[in-house]
Amino acid sequence: MEVKLKYRGREVTDEDITFIQKLIAQHPGASRRALSKLLCEAWKWRQANGQLRDMVCRSLMLQLHRAGHIELPSVRCVPRNNVIARRKPERVLVDRTPLRTSLKEIQPLEILQVRRTREEAYYDGLIEEYHYLGYTRPVGEHLKYLVVTSNRPVACMAWGSAPRHLGPRDRFIGWSGEARRRNIRYLAYNTRFLILPWVEVPHLASHLLGRMARVLSADWERLYNHPIYYLETFVDPRRFRGTCYLAANWIALGPTTGIGHNSRTNKPIHPKKEVLGYPLRKDFRELLAAS
Repeated sequence: MEVKLKYRGREVTDEDITFIQKLIAQHPGASRRALSKLLCEAWKWRQANGQLRDMVCRSLMLQLHRAGHIELPSVRCVPRNNVIARRKPERVLVDRTPLRTSLKEIQPLEILQVRRTREEAYYDGLIEEYHYLGYTRPVGEHLKYLVVTSNRPVACMAWGSAPRHLGPRDRFIGWSGEARRRNIRYLAYNTRFLILPWVEVPHLASHLLGRMARVLSADWERLYNHPIYYLETFVDPRRFRGTCYLAANWIALGPTTGIGHNSRTNKPIHPKKEVLGYPLRKDFRELLAAS
């Protein structure tokens, strides 16, 4: 059976195309959005939290439409461009008095998961103003953390869905392509780590990484109904050395290629970054390599 298209781990065959064509014919008044939901339900194509993979399915159907394999109904409405219309997080009031002390003196530290809470906008504002990359809206599964001492913020951290392809990590885990597609959801990527610029506390960063390793999986499971077995991040060697990660026993796995997932050639289009990983369980390879 000939495979016509591969998309996000799904192989689309001639038989699949015939099924989609019949699905469209059986629902002549359905919109593209409605058809993608019907196809998700027929294929039992769901995320780990049970939600339909509607956006992924819609993109797949659009590719089939553009390739001439199916004929989708006309577009009924054009959604606004969220990249253009989205407002930046508002500036927040924060105590900028220099905090130069020891880790012991600022205990106890509270690590607050603020995703879907009233404090999320406050976190967003801090990242926008004080992180060198600024704030970008996360895509996929993600959590946000605010670290406070005596009701005063000292740090922010964010974790999101891991990149699908990452050579140093994939070789370190030793999983197959099929196992990676099935189990990539059990990885979390440290997308943002900010110690506020007026905070100078030795060993704070590595201490927070150690604390996060103990709580992240349980927090993730509460929101997304599955645990995390492995953490990873990138470090830009032009700016940082990754000292706090190494001090927290993260493992340096090697550089990225710089090619990027959107590149149409094998030539680097991004600066190379160092890949670091941190297994949360001793049996992480057995868990992640299972297909």
